Amino acid sequence: MASLSTQPSKKALRSTGSSSGSQANRSSTGQTVKFARRTSSGRYVSLSREDLDMSGEFSGDYMNYTVHIPPTPDNQPMDTSVAAKAEEQYVSNSLFTGGFNSVTRAHLMDKVIESEVSHPQMAGAKGSLCNMPVCDGKVMKDERGADIIPCECRFKICRDCYLDAQKETGLCPGCKEPYKVGDYEDEVPDFSSGALSLPAPDDSKSDQRMSMMKRNQTGDFDHNKWLFETKGTYGYGNAYWPQDDMYGDDGDEGLHGGMVDPSDKPWRPLSRALPIPQGIISPYRLLIAVRLVVLCFFLAWRLKHPNEDAIWLWFMSVICEVWFAFSWILDQMPKLCPINRSTDLEVLRDKFEMPSPSNPTGRSDLPGVDVFVSTADPEKEPPLVTANTILSILAVDYPVDKLACYISDDGGALLNFEAMAEAASFADLWVPFCRKHDIEPRNPDTYFSLKVDPTKNKKRSDFVKDRRRVKREYDEFKVRINGLPDSIRRRSDAFHAREEMKMMKHMRESAADPSEPIKVPKATWMADGTHWPGTWAVPSSEHSKGDHAGILQVMLKPPSSDPLMGGSDDKIWDFSDVDIRLPMFVYVSREKRRGYDHNKKAGAMNCLVRASAILSNGPFILNLDCDHYFYNCKAIREGMCFMMDRGGEDICYIQFPQRFEGIDPSDRYANHNTVFFDGNMRALDGVQGPVYVGTGCMFRRFALYGFEPPMPDKMPKKGSEMEALKATDFDPDLDVNLLPKRFGNSTMLAESIPIAEFQGRPLADHPAVKYGRPPGALRVPREPLDATTVAEGVSVISCWYEDKTEWGDRVGWIYGSVTEDVVTGYRMHNRGWRSVYCITKRDAFRGSAPINLTDRLHQVLRWATGSVEIFFSKNNALLGSRRLKLLQRLAYLNVGIYPFTSLFLIMYCFLPALSLFSGHFIVQTLSVAFLVYLLVITICLISLAILEVKWSGVGLEEWWRNEQFWLISGTSAHLAAVLQGLLKVIAGIEISFTLTSKSSGDDNNDIYADLYLVKWTSLMIPPIVIAMVNIIAIVVAFSRTIYSSVPQWSKFIGGAFFSFWVLAHLYPFAKGLMGRRGKTPTIVFVWSGLIAITLSLLWIAINPQKGSPAQVGAGGGGFQFP
Repeated sequence: MASLSTQPSKKALRSTGSSSGSQANRSSTGQTVKFARRTSSGRYVSLSREDLDMSGEFSGDYMNYTVHIPPTPDNQPMDTSVAAKAEEQYVSNSLFTGGFNSVTRAHLMDKVIESEVSHPQMAGAKGSLCNMPVCDGKVMKDERGADIIPCECRFKICRDCYLDAQKETGLCPGCKEPYKVGDYEDEVPDFSSGALSLPAPDDSKSDQRMSMMKRNQTGDFDHNKWLFETKGTYGYGNAYWPQDDMYGDDGDEGLHGGMVDPSDKPWRPLSRALPIPQGIISPYRLLIAVRLVVLCFFLAWRLKHPNEDAIWLWFMSVICEVWFAFSWILDQMPKLCPINRSTDLEVLRDKFEMPSPSNPTGRSDLPGVDVFVSTADPEKEPPLVTANTILSILAVDYPVDKLACYISDDGGALLNFEAMAEAASFADLWVPFCRKHDIEPRNPDTYFSLKVDPTKNKKRSDFVKDRRRVKREYDEFKVRINGLPDSIRRRSDAFHAREEMKMMKHMRESAADPSEPIKVPKATWMADGTHWPGTWAVPSSEHSKGDHAGILQVMLKPPSSDPLMGGSDDKIWDFSDVDIRLPMFVYVSREKRRGYDHNKKAGAMNCLVRASAILSNGPFILNLDCDHYFYNCKAIREGMCFMMDRGGEDICYIQFPQRFEGIDPSDRYANHNTVFFDGNMRALDGVQGPVYVGTGCMFRRFALYGFEPPMPDKMPKKGSEMEALKATDFDPDLDVNLLPKRFGNSTMLAESIPIAEFQGRPLADHPAVKYGRPPGALRVPREPLDATTVAEGVSVISCWYEDKTEWGDRVGWIYGSVTEDVVTGYRMHNRGWRSVYCITKRDAFRGSAPINLTDRLHQVLRWATGSVEIFFSKNNALLGSRRLKLLQRLAYLNVGIYPFTSLFLIMYCFLPALSLFSGHFIVQTLSVAFLVYLLVITICLISLAILEVKWSGVGLEEWWRNEQFWLISGTSAHLAAVLQGLLKVIAGIEISFTLTSKSSGDDNNDIYADLYLVKWTSLMIPPIVIAMVNIIAIVVAFSRTIYSSVPQWSKFIGGAFFSFWVLAHLYPFAKGLMGRRGKTPTIVFVWSGLIAITLSLLWIAINPQKGSPAQVGAGGGGFQFP
């Protein structure tokens, strides 16, 4: 709160004294916090410590003053002091900005978005005004959004005025009576959630039987013992007995009114490894060995029997076949040990969330999880899609106080900021609705688009009514999101016009030259009437995509540690038995300045790692792309079954398969990529773990920090206390004095590392768990946020923070490659960590993928370019450490080598055409040995494909689509990636393949309209040339055979068969070039036929058949069947 005077008030001074004062004394970054507030009159009042020091009006006694209010002795309606909660609310309503050579500022925002905000956790939530004269502040709020009134007279007072009154007189400004510090109580408790009132001690016979047990040493009735020994509840948010079938248990597994100590139950694992049936895997491995042996004999036979009539053709074919055999070994060997896994969510709940004598309320002992979402450009990544992803995260089935969501807006756009604020506001309704009716999926756009009966398996009578209302609210939410660009533009134009009028008025008053142009920057304005510190619609200095301050806004402050049940007062929504808390949600836009390499997505992810370590420090991190949402609300629990299981301490990440929506039914370009996700990744899970694929991955934070996996035998014995652990205990080579060199200058970040490591350990509930933590260690509520903490978060996202540190080299996401995901996973495996592949019965996540041919080729080009960069870098698997297993090394080696197969693949695709043109083949004669080798290799290939389909679950059609697109991408994107990589390594020249022309679809009703768009790109040239050359070769050879005196059909059929093999693989590519069926003009096909006939006749005229028919028939270069 700030007064309307020109000087800051004492209350404003004290509101920042404890936070900014300590911030100024920090030695980690040297950053200070500068607070500013916009008053109702539209004027900024500075609350900066520096400004107050310069004024010299106040003594230093006020600078570091803090009000400490002890907790109440009995019922404890508040878990922290009034001042601490008010500080947290003040921080969550402030937009923090800062960066290089600038102080950290906290702009208090009374209004975040145009629409009304009601949830008490959200920034800008509506509230009552302070009753103090000349004060426009808002009254403090509790978790339910009710006013916090410290005095019995009900005098409403804001946080700053309350601190003023406490310091100056200690009297309530309303009743003039002293504040009773320690006797503060919340609003009258609301028992509509089903809480029972306490009966008198002698109300029942059962109480008489336990009267001695329920009385304490003073003889008074002991409420705590009453709670432990009866089924009563005390108010809301306290201990209660779970009802039978409360967790959906059918049968005899419920508690039936009693509490079971987990230690009395037999130990059960959280996950199991399920081997592939021997009837499938044994023949599969045998066929791999057989095909390997046959390939060796075949290549030896090919080398011993050259084609003397066409030695050049023979040499080219042999070189390609040797490389294909080598590439097949790299791809097939890591598939020797496929494995399936299963999880047990019931055991997870029993171990970490069931009430027990030591945990009567059933408070969760699960570790915290920070979810990262990255976006950069609202034009390419629509804010509505990102907002739906955020809503699915906020509604996930995981302890609310253990979950935090962070979004990285790398473009710093106000459109994304306000869209996320709208999403946080709509979450107030959407999240309780999902919890109440067990909604799946929890992406509202997907849920309301389902073509199934929404009432299936729904038991509540008010479901239809609630769904109809939520659907209407969501439609309005979409309209608000879609209208944000126009709303921001009109608002900015209005404020710009006002500023211009002010400038004109000032010029008239100062008698300035009226001919001088009015210089008012075209700014982008926020809803509260202040400049947006990020990117402006009209870029200017310090407000463009590559040049803007760091921004951090706590959209939803951390929730309380105990459940907060809703109410049914308004007769519209009945959330009386639903927890209405929302997870913590933070908007982050890292600082960008010219001259700095910001390292694209990897740099943004590392900024989120540091900021989250300061604010929430979840020991596990789940990263998602902005278009990938939770399709399974229990996905985090599924992953946690592996992390918290016995032996889970050396798991660096859990990779979930990527599943996509909006793909055409035929999956023309293999967008689902099921052969990779269900075949290769499942197989690697039996070795050292799957590779990291960029999204849908849950990391162990400690592994991201560059440490090696724990080795209990070599660890110092230090007990189980978090404070006793240090970073040097995990890395003996790491000197304490070198921590700033590795992690930067933030002491808060360095102190968070051992805490995250300890909280990420499995539960020490089994003798075989040598590296665990004691049960109950994570039930302690988290500390509330304060200004110092958030200001430190702003400091670690500045552009200079990573200078002279190991971020991007050893710590966090690794820099230097387009495919930073693969490199990051490789570094962890190279240090000895292992990963796990988690395939859930219901897809964990779903996202979108490009279905257009050109977009798909450019996507593959980026992946292949990254692989070439990996091959020519120090991340080549040939240089890996001994901790990288052999089969895992082969898999990573294949990642770097597979693009080079394109050089041999293109050569091999031209061989059938060259054979038809020349009249020769790759072998001298079709001998019995050649045909037998060819037959055995083909049978082995087909048998391996069938068995692989069996153990991976991939369909034969999906396998064939993958084979087709392998040839399409291998002759286009992979070749371009190799050329680009070679030019970059040899000559330092970087080439980017971009679109040169576009044609947009005109059918808005077809969801697959993108599939038919024809966008020309240079990547299409090699496949087109291959297809045309093979077609022309078939026509030429066919015409030559017909016109010859003695037709040699065996010669023609042999070459034509392999040409058709090439063309069959290119069929999806040809369909993509033709666009929508029926839209290609008939004249195109007529012209193509005429050109082909003309070329064939031209070849016959240039190279006519020579010699007599007998001589032609005696030629040794054709196909001679034995």
